[in-house]
Amino acid sequence: MSPTTIPPLPDIVIEPLVRLALTEDLGRAGDITSWATIPAEAEMSATVNAREPGIAAGYDAARLATRLIDPEIKWHVLHPEGVPFEKGAELLRMHGSARSILTAERTVLNFIGPMSGVATLTSRFVAKTAGTGARIVCTRKTRPGFRALEKRAVRLGGGVNHRFGLDDAILIKDNHIAAAGGIEAVMTRAKAARPHLCAIEIEVDTLDQLAEALPFGPDVVLLDNMKPDTLREAVAMIKGACLAEASGGVNLDTVAAIAATGVDYISVGAITHSAINLDVGLDYG
Repeated sequence: MSPTTIPPLPDIVIEPLVRLALTEDLGRAGDITSWATIPAEAEMSATVNAREPGIAAGYDAARLATRLIDPEIKWHVLHPEGVPFEKGAELLRMHGSARSILTAERTVLNFIGPMSGVATLTSRFVAKTAGTGARIVCTRKTRPGFRALEKRAVRLGGGVNHRFGLDDAILIKDNHIAAAGGIEAVMTRAKAARPHLCAIEIEVDTLDQLAEALPFGPDVVLLDNMKPDTLREAVAMIKGACLAEASGGVNLDTVAAIAATGVDYISVGAITHSAINLDVGLDYG
């Protein structure tokens, strides 16, 4: 699916978070500055502008914020989400009550800026893997409450979503293996208990662990903190029997070499937990 065809999140999914953000900002008495200084009948047009290049995301939450403040505010998207823009680009325009727009301003920017930061950083990782078959995937290292929005932003940046939560798939990590009594024990229990259509992924740190896990038929193996040469050996051992995912030590300087090893996926926590807010502002007129 092209980033530009990714649908917005349903209002019912994001409304609790948007309401929380608005309530936090409105406090106990609402926007007393706009109420005190702007005539009730005053209208205005405003544009959300990019102060730096990037990829836009977060429009769905931002638009819902304005609609909850004032359903009469009109929105016009000038630059779609998922498409790169340059510094100075006009992203969207809104028109309506001046009081309402100014009341919603900070919450609007607080959604668009961070989500655009996630999409932009994801796109940089994706660009580094060009020419390989590797896909960049996100993790559960997201800010509480923002997971659905951040994972959508990853897709807008050209990445792929991993699990949304603990109930999406069985992902067996080193602590699960230790607590269960080893790879044989943990894989036997996982295969016996998994629901229909539920994938099993197991994390391995060494080639010996990989050799032990493969006969149990995992759907995916998570090759954790392996150097590129070791990853190549792991991919050769797997021989297409399951999907290979690399994780650990992934940054913009290392991701190209990791992608070149032949892995199918590269999970990158940084695209959500370390994305920097993209500088966007709302300007009158």
